[in-house]
Amino acid sequence: MQSVFKLPLALAILHGVEQGTFTLPQPVRFRPEDRILPHTHSPLQDLHPDANVDVAIRELLRLMVAQSDNVAADMLLRLAGGPQAVGGYIASLGIAGFHLEDGEHALHRDVSAQYRNWFEPAGAVQLLRMIGDHSPLTPEHTDLLLSWMEASVGTRLNVDLPKGTRFAHKSGTSGVDRGVAHATNDIGLITLPDGRRLAVAVFITDSTADEAARDRVIARIGKAVYDAAVKER
Repeated sequence: MQSVFKLPLALAILHGVEQGTFTLPQPVRFRPEDRILPHTHSPLQDLHPDANVDVAIRELLRLMVAQSDNVAADMLLRLAGGPQAVGGYIASLGIAGFHLEDGEHALHRDVSAQYRNWFEPAGAVQLLRMIGDHSPLTPEHTDLLLSWMEASVGTRLNVDLPKGTRFAHKSGTSGVDRGVAHATNDIGLITLPDGRRLAVAVFITDSTADEAARDRVIARIGKAVYDAAVKER
């Protein structure tokens, strides 16, 4: 999955907000031990390298979904009760094929750990379909989540789409070891001209192609499904 897991995690946290377990303004302490050292992708850690600050849950969610912040993700994963709690919530929605075992700390320590987190593409599409068609969240929280997804970093599935096409997504990217890219992923909702939303999930695993080729393949898939859906109407 790589950072794709941050979308199900965001859903679990927002569900907790709706259940009264958390509030969006609630502060969470960014502790020194939360840092992922020597370096990770984390605008939060870059801004507060010594930690020891309080961050609102709403901001942690925005950082995690829109900026793919690894430290924010681990802080929210801890708040949610850990990987099993998140997996249990996603399973309770009837989503199959989602398995979360490790957070970003583990992924940065052990290359093999990334293979313990996985999401079957059909399950990812099922989750996207649910968010787009009959969200388990309130309309307010669904719109908030979609706004973060639309602002999310990385461009893959939408690169070859017509200019101005609405696209809400969460990508995931591994490192490259001995010429092998463990994961190059993008899952998202593409809004068609008639307002329908396409749910698309692409996971490229253990590829020896370079980054440009992997990204190009994902972009071509996005364009192909868009064109096919438009042609149907």
